[in-house]
Amino acid sequence: MIEETCYIPVSTLQSFMVDVFIALGVPPKDAATCSEVLITSDLRGIESHGIGRLKMYFDRIMKGLQKPVTTFEVVHESPTTALVDGHHGMGQVIGVRSMQMAIDKARVYGMGSVAVRNSTHFGIDGYYPLMAVQAGMIGFSVTNARPSIAPTFSVRPMLGTNPIAFGAPTDEDFPFLFDAATSITQRGKIEVLARKGQPVPDGWVIGRDGNFVSDPDAILEGFAKEENALLPLGGAGELLAGYKGYGLATIVEILSASLQSGQFLYGLLGVAEDGSLKPNCIGHFFMAINIEAFVPLAEFKATTGAILRELRAATKAPGQERIYTAGEKEFENEKTVRQQGVPVLPKLQNEIRTIQAALGLTQYHFPF
Repeated sequence: MIEETCYIPVSTLQSFMVDVFIALGVPPKDAATCSEVLITSDLRGIESHGIGRLKMYFDRIMKGLQKPVTTFEVVHESPTTALVDGHHGMGQVIGVRSMQMAIDKARVYGMGSVAVRNSTHFGIDGYYPLMAVQAGMIGFSVTNARPSIAPTFSVRPMLGTNPIAFGAPTDEDFPFLFDAATSITQRGKIEVLARKGQPVPDGWVIGRDGNFVSDPDAILEGFAKEENALLPLGGAGELLAGYKGYGLATIVEILSASLQSGQFLYGLLGVAEDGSLKPNCIGHFFMAINIEAFVPLAEFKATTGAILRELRAATKAPGQERIYTAGEKEFENEKTVRQQGVPVLPKLQNEIRTIQAALGLTQYHFPF
């Protein structure tokens, strides 16, 4: 029985993921894109969306729910906007191409926005604002997802975890990067807890009776049966402003469905009327803002850096040693992971071995 967490070199794991995608029929260039988005998640310490998601893509492609070869159709566009149909291809490929379109438009016209329909899971939302940051711009990205969040005063999962990601360059070694679900937590973190055999904290998930649920395996099974729901940011009811998370999730749903004439809420469930599985039809929205259209980039970076430094210099709460700004922990985590490798939990090791055996990737010799 496998009992220990193993640490796999970043280059080995990234190469493995590229070969997995290629073996599944993804073109080599697109396979590299998918692997890059996934390994970025692991580097930044977001265990739920890196190698831990590989089995999900494997299963969906094998079942015909996701197409390995991406058809990227620009339905219509203007100088500053575009509507894209991803035709159920690889979400990372669709996301990278869409954000690059937004960046290219912003470079010429000051701002660029791209709405996407019929996409699939595209990895960490924060990857796409980082693309804009690297181009010296502000980046913004949102996506809807399978139903999991209950509206305030409801116990039925209807909205997805619907993350919001915003990135801006600074004069520091790392950008400001906010990337968070509009629920208290997200499905991927519960999957990580299930792999670790740890309970879910009270206040994250409710059952149909309105009580908190803590068994991660039961929660994951209950999601599919509409028996459990994530709570929005702020929690249950109005006392701690759960309606704010509910409102933010709804904003994301509108940006990810209404501009696209796309699927929304239960249209994203991935289950046909006869009970068979079908593509999830995910929607995204990307925006890039050319800072130079407002102020010189160096001035923007200096001001933004000053804001972050002042925030980190605030009076600390008793017992606290440090104040962080968004993106700082992830920047530091990347240095650690590049040195010691990506942590692979026992249950994830089993998933990797299953994929490896199914695809005949015998050239890899993992220490588990």
